[in-house]
Amino acid sequence: MERTIALIGFGEAGSTFADAAGWEAGAAAYDVLPARRAAMEAAGVLACAAPECALGDAALVLSLVTADAALAAARDYAAMLKPGALWCDMNSVAPDTKRAAARAVEAAGGRYVDVAVLAPVNPARMNVPLLVSGAAADEAAEALRSAGFANVRVVGAEVGRASAIKMIRSVMVKGIEALTAEMMLAADAAGVADEVLASLDASEKAQGWAARAAYNLERMATHGLRRAAEMEESAKTLIGLGVEPVMTSGTVRRQRAMAGVSTSLDTNGVGVAEDPSTSLGANGVGNGVLLR
Repeated sequence: MERTIALIGFGEAGSTFADAAGWEAGAAAYDVLPARRAAMEAAGVLACAAPECALGDAALVLSLVTADAALAAARDYAAMLKPGALWCDMNSVAPDTKRAAARAVEAAGGRYVDVAVLAPVNPARMNVPLLVSGAAADEAAEALRSAGFANVRVVGAEVGRASAIKMIRSVMVKGIEALTAEMMLAADAAGVADEVLASLDASEKAQGWAARAAYNLERMATHGLRRAAEMEESAKTLIGLGVEPVMTSGTVRRQRAMAGVSTSLDTNGVGVAEDPSTSLGANGVGNGVLLR
């Protein structure tokens, strides 16, 4: 039978979607790792040993490779696409990377679609939120819905718009994860984890992100220098507990910058303040020296 869906890459996302949607013989899959063919067979899709096998009849292609392989996959396989096929790039890469991939796909006669996956594929499966952008976004959204995806939204006609939303959102989402790790490593080392968490619970406010962002930006503009100084002391605290203040040192820089004072990097990557401020030492902690 004609296989209308091709999966390029059959890791967690590809296998999850194939299992959840029940595409079976209506889909074909290819992965550069031969070991993945067993998972393809278990999902009932055609297990291909070469990309041409998966792409030859596909009207809808889901590119689900690793981020560092997203552009190469588009360039390497574009010529194998059926004319007019939709190449849905679902990889988490920068807008410029997606625009470069789009040029390769479109030059070969395919239609490139920027797709951002906004949540882990497990447990969401076919309900995972998808943002879609590009010239063929409307057609791609309909094709994705027909394939079983239940939460698809078009966000524009420009390739890179969907991925910009995802990448910028990740600054907060992944940043919070990293900050959480830094906080808990220090709290555990100091033996105060319960008290720290209870204090955070007590100060938590039910507030939408638009209001929260506006409040945070205003606080930094008004009090950024004072807060930067406080965070330098927080960084020293972490160092004293044996925790490298990776995220906290970045907070020092951002607080100071938002207060209108920039911090540059010297050749060793050590912060050197410009304008009256406290410079950053080799550990990313202020050395208390005022530079003018």
